[in-house]
Amino acid sequence: MERGKSMSRIRLNQEYRNKIANRMRVHLEQEPTQEKTKYDELKADQIELNDKGWDLAETIVRKHYTPEDVKMAYHLQNKFENVSTIAKDSCFHFHYLGMKEDRDYDNNPIMKEDTIEEHFDFRLGGAFEGSDSNSSSRDSAYGYALYRDELKAQDNCNPDILIEQEGKEQNPHLTKYCDNNDKYLGNEDSGYGKQWNEKYQLDLIGREYCRDRSIACNQEQFMMLKQWKQAKGHFVIAHRNWIKSVLDQMKEIKIGLKGYKYLDEAIELSTELGLNITDAEIIRTNSTGLVIYNPKNLAERVKGMKNKNHSREDKIKARLLYEKQQAENSVN
Repeated sequence: MERGKSMSRIRLNQEYRNKIANRMRVHLEQEPTQEKTKYDELKADQIELNDKGWDLAETIVRKHYTPEDVKMAYHLQNKFENVSTIAKDSCFHFHYLGMKEDRDYDNNPIMKEDTIEEHFDFRLGGAFEGSDSNSSSRDSAYGYALYRDELKAQDNCNPDILIEQEGKEQNPHLTKYCDNNDKYLGNEDSGYGKQWNEKYQLDLIGREYCRDRSIACNQEQFMMLKQWKQAKGHFVIAHRNWIKSVLDQMKEIKIGLKGYKYLDEAIELSTELGLNITDAEIIRTNSTGLVIYNPKNLAERVKGMKNKNHSREDKIKARLLYEKQQAENSVN
């Protein structure tokens, strides 16, 4: 009897391993873990956080470049062809007179009055606390975290790519998804980048680059802007911690799946981890976990190939519906 039972067991091949792993990734990302809750909470604060930071920056800038000054600058620029003195900008250097640690002639530590200055960039790809100002992909992490749902709903986009490739050198896989993400999010001329940057920009008098104009503020204002920059960094870290937790779990799961010989062992693992699936479901699905041989699902899949001019909201809804169906299938 045991021999007959053993012969009826379905062997676990690489295709089945991939299907189960894909389903597990979706399941783990939906779990209300501490890491995901932290990410969701901080994400909900981001718009208000940036609005408050911007209101403070605008107050500082407008004290230095008054509306009357801006109006006069536009008047002169429109009147004379050789005058180009005003433009819109979203990043600023702010400074205040404070105390810095220094060394005396005997190399003893002393406090010395000096100018404390820092760059604050309100663009979508602007630097945040903990980012590398020399790395454009690192600064992109904020946009990837903020618009994660929108990017997940797109083909060939991956908002978690920087986390998945952390510690690795530049490679075609990383470049591909960063380029696709950046193209979808847009820049100063299109997409979310354009909408974001137009919201956070002011008319400024001076040269083209923000570093050519350092604007004075008081220490309290400066520290409040530092806190805004740090809060953005905390949000990026929350995204990283959540996805890193999922990736660590997936690493262990894939090791386990690789060691199993039979499908029922992988099904048991999934059940123990809270994902209820059947061997028939895995056998009848494609590598994404979608049941394609069920007539209703196959018909909906075929219909979905028509009239593809969907809005961004439709694509997000479709993605969320798909993940909901996956979760319901797991329960059933």
